[in-house]
Amino acid sequence: MPETDPRVDEYIAKAAPFAQPILTKVRAAFHAGCPSVVETIKWSVPSFEHKGMLGGMAAFKKHVSYGFWKADVMEDPDGLFVGDCKAGPMMMKVHDVKDLPTKKVITSYVRQARKLNDAGVKRPKEKRGRKDPSSIQAPPVLAAALKANKAAQKTWDGFNYSCRKDYAEWVTSAKREATRDTRVTTAVEWMAEGKKRHWKYEDC
Repeated sequence: MPETDPRVDEYIAKAAPFAQPILTKVRAAFHAGCPSVVETIKWSVPSFEHKGMLGGMAAFKKHVSYGFWKADVMEDPDGLFVGDCKAGPMMMKVHDVKDLPTKKVITSYVRQARKLNDAGVKRPKEKRGRKDPSSIQAPPVLAAALKANKAAQKTWDGFNYSCRKDYAEWVTSAKREATRDTRVTTAVEWMAEGKKRHWKYEDC
């Protein structure tokens, strides 16, 4: 007999009538595909674990979502994954139990997820796109001063997005012209020495 968590029983019992048979079948498929699966509640919804997360399911007002934690590295022979599944954990939406894939199909996906966990396969780390430094242009008064100082200009050209932004905002945030000019002079001096805006406190 599969080991079940009474909290999952309670979750299913409290779900809307349309959702109960969907949740029950998804749950059964996880047990069929991974007899050693461990049921638990994570993020307030039923989750299934085996050497790490396998997947989970959740009931909403008009649909049930279920899916696999490592969908982004799984094969999809039956075309279950749609939308943004390759960007991370996949949760398929089902509005009626008739729309649910067969137990055999879901079970095959559970087996695949189990094998990935058995093999220690990790989800790829999310890659954050770097902002283009060229999108930050020096304010005209700073640009003119940089043009007159080759060393400072070279440093500016080599700065990343954040470092350019720090200097640009420092100059443009000056409320008085005299303050702005002082900041421009200081900025150029610092950049001529290869320094970032916050060089006194941190590395940019």
